[in-house]
Amino acid sequence: MSILPQLAFLLVFAAAGFIIYKRVSFLKRNIFLGKAETRNDQPDKRWETMLLVALGQQKMFKRVIPALLHLMIYVAFVIINLEVLEFIIDGIAGTHRIFAPALGTAYSVAMNIFEFLAIAVLVSCIAFLIRRNVMKVERFAKPEMKGWPAMDANLILVIEIILMMAILTMNATDQILASRGAEHYILLDGLFFSSMLQPLFSGMSDDALVFIERFAWWFHIVGILGFAIYVTYSKHLHIFLAFPNTWYSNLKPKGEIKNMPEVTNEVNMMLGIASEGGSEPPAEIGRFGAKDINDLTWVNVMNAYSCTECGRCTSECPANLTGKKLSPRKIMMDVRDRAEEVGKSIDAGGPGLEDGKSLLGDYITKEEINACTSCNACVEACPVNIDPLSIILQMRRYVAMEESGTPAQWNAMFQNMETSFSPWKFSPSDRFNWADQVKSEEMK
Repeated sequence: MSILPQLAFLLVFAAAGFIIYKRVSFLKRNIFLGKAETRNDQPDKRWETMLLVALGQQKMFKRVIPALLHLMIYVAFVIINLEVLEFIIDGIAGTHRIFAPALGTAYSVAMNIFEFLAIAVLVSCIAFLIRRNVMKVERFAKPEMKGWPAMDANLILVIEIILMMAILTMNATDQILASRGAEHYILLDGLFFSSMLQPLFSGMSDDALVFIERFAWWFHIVGILGFAIYVTYSKHLHIFLAFPNTWYSNLKPKGEIKNMPEVTNEVNMMLGIASEGGSEPPAEIGRFGAKDINDLTWVNVMNAYSCTECGRCTSECPANLTGKKLSPRKIMMDVRDRAEEVGKSIDAGGPGLEDGKSLLGDYITKEEINACTSCNACVEACPVNIDPLSIILQMRRYVAMEESGTPAQWNAMFQNMETSFSPWKFSPSDRFNWADQVKSEEMK
């Protein structure tokens, strides 16, 4: 028996593995262009968050219909990969359905489950295509979704449909050959869904059926490997990054805004309070806030690569709903695009971060970040715990502390808070008088 098919399989598998390795290395380097941040506290809570949000898709079910459709694809993705394991073993060993003889009837049951899941994926993908292109759900029609983002979403749905059809075609032709007693083909107890396709192929010769069955087999395994490569360039990278992203998510209360350690240390030194880190002098401060991706934390950049582009954040954003330019989804997409640009420049021997561009200004405008109300609606809405607000606040801090570029009304408010301990310009002793007055009015 020729070993050429096995050699071809190993070559394809090794090539795909090498490409994925290179891409993963690129992504890892890009993510760690961000500043260091440690988030290993409360490990029990982090495990719980990851299991509920990433694995259990807890936050998806705030919108039931898309959640159920997504769940069917997600379950199919996990379980059908068990069949891909058999594909890999068959490809390396030159066997055909290597698990079938050992499992007997259980194998037929498993294959029927796989086919049911394939049909579920077909139905879900068609429904998602209709939602995006026929019903035109509003959150998929925002300006940032024009061009490649829309094409990427449609392309991945079409690819999934084709891959599922390849499985059903392979099983249908495989069972016709098995019923004719063809060598190496194993007759199973009955495959319900693929049997519906058998009349399409029943009039073909054995040679034609073998060609179609082998083509479908190769198409599926090459398609799976191609899909794995494509995912690393697509918004569907969240399939894998959702797990570390939820693990490292911010566990503090949503309303708690993180202080800048540099400013805290300076204030402590002025007040004679020992800062964390003992008597060591603080490192020189390169920049207050964030202007480019290297000013953000690596968690912020990982958030960007984890973005599903579902638009739930933008659809819940009060600023966006009132017509402001701010879109939290665009913020995350911009961070990811900037990281990609810098990473490609570094790999090409270019200037990298010193290319004369920056995240703030060339990608994200002051108008966008100034529109944010800091309400955390985007953070609450995200199905994988992405935190756009953290990025927005860091950029606003840069504008305020490095450029003194905040709106005039804000500067007046900042001055009042510094001198009068409130946004309004009245004596600190009168700070709570307005609250007492409101309370008195309510009691009348």
